[in-house]
Amino acid sequence: MVLPGYRYNFKIARIDSRGAWLATPGPELLLPSRECPRELAPGMDLAVFVYLDRNNQLAATTSMPLAQVGEFVQLQARSSGPHGTFLAWGLDKDLLAPFSEQARKMLDGRHYLVRICLDDQNRPIASSRLEKFLVKENRDLQPGDEVEVLIWAFTDLGAKVIANHTYEALLYRNDIPTGMKTGDRTTGYVARIRGDNRIDISLRRTGKEGIDDASATIMEALAATGSLPLHDQSPPELIKNRLGMSKKAFKKAVGGLYKQGLIELTHQGIKLRRK
Repeated sequence: MVLPGYRYNFKIARIDSRGAWLATPGPELLLPSRECPRELAPGMDLAVFVYLDRNNQLAATTSMPLAQVGEFVQLQARSSGPHGTFLAWGLDKDLLAPFSEQARKMLDGRHYLVRICLDDQNRPIASSRLEKFLVKENRDLQPGDEVEVLIWAFTDLGAKVIANHTYEALLYRNDIPTGMKTGDRTTGYVARIRGDNRIDISLRRTGKEGIDDASATIMEALAATGSLPLHDQSPPELIKNRLGMSKKAFKKAVGGLYKQGLIELTHQGIKLRRK
C-alpha cells in the first residue's frame, strides 16, 4: 500500500504526454511531465516523494521535503487557518500542524521542532507534542553505537536530544559545542546505558577510538600553532572552547601523546616535541 508522506523508489511503467507512470503495489501513479527529469525510459528506477495534492489525491514529485513521516525536523510556521498552522516543509503545499497537535500555540514566522506523522485519515500532518512519539528506555542500542542526534531542548544538565528519530536521550552540558541550538543535527555516540535503561549521548567516540579522535584534534591544533596554553589545571570551559572536547578526553589524549614522545609538557601548556 502506498501512503502519502514517504519517499519511494518506483520503476517507470510507461511514459506518455502527461508524464511518467510509476509502477506501485497499487494503481499506477503519475509523475507529471513538469516533474520528469530528462532521459527517462520505461524500466528505470526513480526516487519520488508521495503526497496529497489539493484534491486530496495521491501525487508524486521528485522534490523532496525536509522530512518524511516518522522523522523529526524543525520547520517554520508560515500561516494559520481555522484548523491549525501551516509549516514550510519544502513542498509547494505546506504541512498542517493541527491545533490539537501543538504543544503550545504556534506563531507565524517562528520555528518549531515537530514530528511528521499521519492522522486518522492517513494524511501527513506535523505534531509538536514530541513526548508521545519518543521511546525513553533503550531497546536495541549498545555503548559506542553511532547515532543521528537532533537537539531538542536545553536543561540544567545539558540538552535533551532525539537519537535516530526514536529515542529521548541526554547530552551533558560539558559535551555541547559552543553555538549549538535547538534543531541542529549532528553525529553522536552512545556513551552509556544507565541503570534505569535511559541513554546518555556523547559527540565523541568512547574508548580507544574516542582518545584517537581527541589526539588527532590536539595534534592538528599544535601543527598550526606549535603550542597550546592548556594543561591539567586548565578550566574545562577553556579546553572545550579551544578544542571542542571535555577535560577528561583532553587529559587522556595528552597522556598518550606524551608517552609516544610527540609532545612536551611545560608550565604554560603543551607543545610539539622537536625532532
